[in-house]
Amino acid sequence: MQRFSLSLNLSLTLLLKGDDMLLLNKMTRLAAAASLLALAACAAEPAKNSPQAAVEKVNGAAITRADLDRTLKALVGQGDPKQLPPDQLKKGTEAALNQLTAAELLYQAGMKLEMKDLDKQVTARIVQSKYQYPSQAEFDKALQSVGMTQKDLEEAARKDIVINNLIAQQFAGKADVSEAEVRKYYEDNKLKQFTQGDRIKVSHILIGVAKGANAAVKQQAKDKALAVLKRVKGGEPFAEVAKKESTSPTKDQGGSLGVIGKEQTMPPFEKAAFALKPGEISDVVETQLGYHVIKVEQKLPPATERYEDVKNTIAGNIKREKIRQMLASYVEELRGKAKIEKV
Repeated sequence: MQRFSLSLNLSLTLLLKGDDMLLLNKMTRLAAAASLLALAACAAEPAKNSPQAAVEKVNGAAITRADLDRTLKALVGQGDPKQLPPDQLKKGTEAALNQLTAAELLYQAGMKLEMKDLDKQVTARIVQSKYQYPSQAEFDKALQSVGMTQKDLEEAARKDIVINNLIAQQFAGKADVSEAEVRKYYEDNKLKQFTQGDRIKVSHILIGVAKGANAAVKQQAKDKALAVLKRVKGGEPFAEVAKKESTSPTKDQGGSLGVIGKEQTMPPFEKAAFALKPGEISDVVETQLGYHVIKVEQKLPPATERYEDVKNTIAGNIKREKIRQMLASYVEELRGKAKIEKV
């Protein structure tokens, strides 16, 4: 669901409770952009196992099985939730339902506030989403891939806009951040967050191998990688060969991965890349993705980011955390007053 991120801004991350955040760290997390997907109530009572069957009602508004399944998949990332161990599947389902419940409570509260041109804002959001696709057919295909209709997307956009308006009106103005707080955070976390170790500017050519491929397919890919290696070591421009032969998304940038530090890529790749001198090209390196030919363009020494360069980012993060805490308390208050029925 990469390009259907609904710009949840504060609302998405602020709905995550502490236990949910821990769970997301254990399970591969997507940019979790689908946590507020389509919470529309059902007009009729479908079969219990139907995607449109309610799994919970929040003050009468239904959270459907489809809503829950989509949100769980977003929490897990690209993996299949059914492949999770039973305990993680249970925790993931609870976390997804918790987020959907919180979102519905906030939406209901937000609808009590005055908003101008809500329908126009929703329309603009949908138009913006469509602009990311080359055609209506591609847009419809993307919707179908995540089990949504345009009506679902419109409802999700509406809820997102309403919740963010609620946050802006009732919480954002209360989360003041002082210069002293920002400076203290920087000093306390300078080594851990703002000091970068050795880094390299690196490019690669990947000859990908599908997961579960047999030995013959792997050997064919390796042979191609060896042929590519021979070409670039023979003088062909690395970037041009990458554009023609690489199966990595970086091929359009001539194989460039930009600047990376340690522990940011797969161990075999990191070991080979950091052993190279600027301008050197590695032998063929095997990873779980396939076979790589790596070139280091530049080595960069350790460096600490200046306070002036990061203070605005720090202030924004502190503000979001303050809002998250206030919002979490508010959601618990709403829960206490709500009628929440498991179906």
